[in-house]
Amino acid sequence: MKKLLVAALATFALHTSAQEWPSKPVRIVVPYPPGGSSDIIARAISQPLSEALKQTVIVENKPGANGNTGTDFVAKSNDGHTLLLCDTGALAITPSVYKQLPFDPSKDLRGVTMLAYSPHLLVVHPSVKANNLQELVALSQKDSLNFAVTAIGSAPHLAGVAVEKATKAQWTYIPYKGGSQAIGDTVAGQTQVLMNGMLATLPHVQSGKLKVLGVSKATRVPLLANVPTIAEQGVKGFESGTWQGVLVPAAMPPAVVSRLAAELTRIIRSPEVRERLVSQGAEVYTMTPSEFAGFFERERKHWAGVVAQGGVKID
Repeated sequence: MKKLLVAALATFALHTSAQEWPSKPVRIVVPYPPGGSSDIIARAISQPLSEALKQTVIVENKPGANGNTGTDFVAKSNDGHTLLLCDTGALAITPSVYKQLPFDPSKDLRGVTMLAYSPHLLVVHPSVKANNLQELVALSQKDSLNFAVTAIGSAPHLAGVAVEKATKAQWTYIPYKGGSQAIGDTVAGQTQVLMNGMLATLPHVQSGKLKVLGVSKATRVPLLANVPTIAEQGVKGFESGTWQGVLVPAAMPPAVVSRLAAELTRIIRSPEVRERLVSQGAEVYTMTPSEFAGFFERERKHWAGVVAQGGVKID
């Protein structure tokens, strides 16, 4: 009876803590500049989440150090009301790229749920005389091409490295502080080639400011049905993209994590939010906290191999 009573009290305490949370405004930290995929999704869910939690939800951009500044801020936050919304694939890559990090994503952060997947688009400035991957590779071997990357060691950067190694393309990587800046310079013609999440890149393709040569998904996407995948163009089995998800400090109470996961899953699956994201090229994709943990570990191991092959390291 005593054990049953202790268990019941513990369950009640967890339930109560989840119901009482949040006791003040909730902050969603996006560790990149405004305008990228993570920022777009954060702003799409902030108002519905505010209504569900009956508290103000603030989206705060904290760019710097390839996303590590904002991530470190959340990992060390102890206010119980700070969330991280980021490219979880990029976060899984980070330990392999950086020799030293002020945080350990596997120990200091806990996954809540995945929200969306957006394949990378391989795009070029319209002045580039290539209409498919093969032509781009041939052009890169003759002319100097600058490849814009959202950040050194990011998922788009390593996707570019994987394509480069597989096709023997030759280009120079130009690092930026986020996807919006990389897109801006490619639109302006200061860089010629870019791989970036479809969610943030598609509007520039639709407006004619960028030319799309390939999609990094296993199958073609309906919004770009005439554009072949990179795998179709000779890079067998190639697939990459941005996986946007929410994480919290590891010390966040399990009951709060469960409540957050339930609310975020409901919001991202709601017809209005889903349709908004799908129309821009993102797929709603949710996971439980335990599924998130397994996904993160698999991604970490996969990209560690790509990093080793490409020799990408940052001191």
